[in-house]
Amino acid sequence: MSLKRTVLLPGINGVSRVAARRLPAQPVARTLIFLTKLIATTLSGALLVGGCGRKSESNSGPAKVRVGYIGLTCEAPIFTAVEKGFFKEEGLNVSLVKCDWKNYKDVLALGGYDITHHLVMYFLKPIEQGLDVKFTGGIHHGCLRVQAGANSDIRTVKDLRGKRIGVPGMGTPPFIFANRVLGANGLDPSKDVTWLVFPAGELGLALDKKEVDAVADSEPIGSMLLAQGKVRNIADQAADMPYADEYCCAVLVNGKFLARNPKASAAATRALLKAAKWVETNPKAAARLSVEKKYLASTEDQNTIAISHLRYVPSVSGAQIAVKLAAAEMKTAGMLSPTTDVEALVSRAFVTLEGVSDEWLKSLSVEKVAGAQVTDDWIRHQYARLDPKDVFCGVCLLPTSQ
Repeated sequence: MSLKRTVLLPGINGVSRVAARRLPAQPVARTLIFLTKLIATTLSGALLVGGCGRKSESNSGPAKVRVGYIGLTCEAPIFTAVEKGFFKEEGLNVSLVKCDWKNYKDVLALGGYDITHHLVMYFLKPIEQGLDVKFTGGIHHGCLRVQAGANSDIRTVKDLRGKRIGVPGMGTPPFIFANRVLGANGLDPSKDVTWLVFPAGELGLALDKKEVDAVADSEPIGSMLLAQGKVRNIADQAADMPYADEYCCAVLVNGKFLARNPKASAAATRALLKAAKWVETNPKAAARLSVEKKYLASTEDQNTIAISHLRYVPSVSGAQIAVKLAAAEMKTAGMLSPTTDVEALVSRAFVTLEGVSDEWLKSLSVEKVAGAQVTDDWIRHQYARLDPKDVFCGVCLLPTSQ
């Protein structure tokens, strides 16, 4: 998907050339008056057309909001908010915009869609470089891991010095998380380890074949490798401090849309946070909804497995803390500029919206669908019987087919 916007503004020289071809010889004064009127009329029309795009909020019907998505497991709150009517309850007229990884950030920045939820770490570098988007609330945490071979001598992060680490791609969330962990433990990610890229579903095979010593992965791959006895956790975003409570995914709003439509931005954020709470309460139902409505290519069981490890416990303050922690460690790891002021970056990247607060979230209740919950025994059984290569790894990664 690509977006190209062209804005044509009248230039005096261009108008003069057109007018000169069409006008008969006449006094200079009359020509200047004609050109002045022509330019004024054209500019007025351009301003009227441009003004439609910049129109601020009004009370004339539901606000229109475009929500971007890729088709990932962790986007369950987006699909839920649509199908359960949470956007509509907030007075919004929502349309979905299907995107892909390679231009997801650019499409949001250019206004191709207005709001989504996505990875904090994935957007921090672009925000540092001037991307005008804002985080407004945390959606979930717990999807990233660094794991070593079960029979290796690697037991701590510092033991990774001089080792080979398999990742599903340079610049992917597992790669960024591994860089943060290494940097926080005194290792230089660019010098002290060797990075090797493998398809997400083949990371376990790379360990089996001794092609790597450790891997950085996302759910459900990490839990499946654990259930199969192939790895031990070295750094677990779901369990290890300071990452255990860190939100890896948060609501993101286009900065210009937010400036023009603060109420609609707040309403859309509330709908997504409510949907996250619904997904946490009803993981099986959320997984079924995503598959049956064809938002992603998976099975109900596989999608439930992926959702079950994530914690959809939405938070506003938690998102702000996550932005600060991720920025600080990305700077330490050399993934942000050494001159970046972390506090200033957080202030620019995160905003608190009216009616969107932790107090509101605590008071919010959602339905509990009968039979839509999972047990630990069911999850362990599912992890143990699945082959990573057969799973749509769409929590925070590219699909394995790409």
